[in-house]
Amino acid sequence: MSAPNSHVGDPSKRWTMIADLERCVGCQTCTAACKHANATSPAVQWRRVLDIESGTFPDVRRTFVPVGCQHCSDPPCMHVCPSTATGQRADGIVTIDYDICIGCAYCAVACPYQARFKVQRPTFAYGGKMKNEAEREDPARLGVAQKCTWCSDRIDFGLENGLTPGVDPRATPACVNACIADALHFGDANDADSNVSKMLAGSKTFKMHAELGTDPNFHYVYADNDSPEPDHADMIKTVNNSADLGVKPWLQQHWDWRAAGNFIGGGTGGGLAVMGAMATLLGATPGALQLAAMASVALGLFMVFLETGRPLRAPLNVLFHPQTSWMTREAMIGVVFFPVAFLALWMGSRELAIVAGLLGLAFVIAQGRILVEAKGIPAWRNRAIMPLIVNTGLTEGAGLTLAATAVFPVVLGGLQAVSLWAVLAFTLLRAGSWLNYRRQLAGNAPEMTLRVLDGINAGVIVVGHLLPIGLAAAAMAFPAHAALTAFLAGISAAVAGWAMKYIIIVKASYNQGFAIEKVPARGIGGIAAGIQPGWK
Repeated sequence: MSAPNSHVGDPSKRWTMIADLERCVGCQTCTAACKHANATSPAVQWRRVLDIESGTFPDVRRTFVPVGCQHCSDPPCMHVCPSTATGQRADGIVTIDYDICIGCAYCAVACPYQARFKVQRPTFAYGGKMKNEAEREDPARLGVAQKCTWCSDRIDFGLENGLTPGVDPRATPACVNACIADALHFGDANDADSNVSKMLAGSKTFKMHAELGTDPNFHYVYADNDSPEPDHADMIKTVNNSADLGVKPWLQQHWDWRAAGNFIGGGTGGGLAVMGAMATLLGATPGALQLAAMASVALGLFMVFLETGRPLRAPLNVLFHPQTSWMTREAMIGVVFFPVAFLALWMGSRELAIVAGLLGLAFVIAQGRILVEAKGIPAWRNRAIMPLIVNTGLTEGAGLTLAATAVFPVVLGGLQAVSLWAVLAFTLLRAGSWLNYRRQLAGNAPEMTLRVLDGINAGVIVVGHLLPIGLAAAAMAFPAHAALTAFLAGISAAVAGWAMKYIIIVKASYNQGFAIEKVPARGIGGIAAGIQPGWK
């Protein structure tokens, strides 16, 4: 049965959950209750409890932190969703409609709380399907995004029957009902007399990853208002305790080589379309470059089709949400690009070739914005990645055009000079974009992301930039050997861009991980500085 996604819910309500870190004992009863209530797959935990160690001997702390969907007031998952499958009720609960979700996992990489899951095929606890699993199996969840709903069906049932969510068990989320330590609380924050409003008024609280501006409706209590704050409150960053597994940022698994293939194919195709427009402005007739641009963009989009969990829904459903989703905008640009580029090729129209070039540039810009809006991946959300992605696409297009002038001199030989200058210009722009991206990312990304990018930095600079620039300059200086040096310059410029994008998408894409702003007082220890494992 699909989760509701219509605009339901009482707008006068603002449902809120509180986790009291002073009381949570890490028993995982809430996790078990959630799995029982929602029949999630074995590897899927909509509610779980982290075990975070901090401090140094003898002042060592252990904090248990319930996590899951934070039901943000400004949910990035909803904004990026291309099909509008992710929505938000009037009472603040973030929902998913399994019937229109295409399973692109864009919401998963946009979520900074690792609260989204996608299961491609049925999985069962002990291999075979047990009777209770068969009775509660929900095929609608396969291949699509799923997450905690705060048991919205129970809330709605309670309100319809005069019950108070957070007070009456039949109207309260299962995890809150099951908590043996009275650490989880639920209620209406808009009601000044509600349990959660009174608790928030009398407690010191924080919201996880508040700096990202998502404004979660999930609060963490770490002390009462009378407790003294520590003198030194800088968050502890790098922690190597084994207990921090599942707490530190880990490599996201939602977008793999197929997603990288989309950025490679789409970026190269957009760059080729721009080169085709440049050639047209110089008097050339539209031809091979437009054909190559269409083929490259089509290959990139086909990679997205392969990665979606419900691919047959994608061609239509991806166009539902142009208001905020850059994936929708990328698809809409593609819908216009192909007929324009085809007509430019068929009719030999220079005007249409120029329009196709502008659409190719817009396609690459949309790809850059897709990454920027993925708030859950620090290596992508940094705005410095935008010029890097755009300049990389232009460099790839110029590089392949230059290489083609050496292989097909009869068809493209007249474009060698402009292609050489284009490779030089775009490669220099990409070099500047890379250096700026690395500078902006320092201190704003997980330690492992920075380690991966540090590992390729020398190769990107030498092989990806100095080599093609040197070869292009040699082709200009020594015309007798221009065919070979131009070919190598173009290929090295393009391949370096492909490799760089693959690394950024697949290998450096560590998620946000988890953090607590303050470590609560427990035992004889007072409040301590917060902790953000895995960050420098």
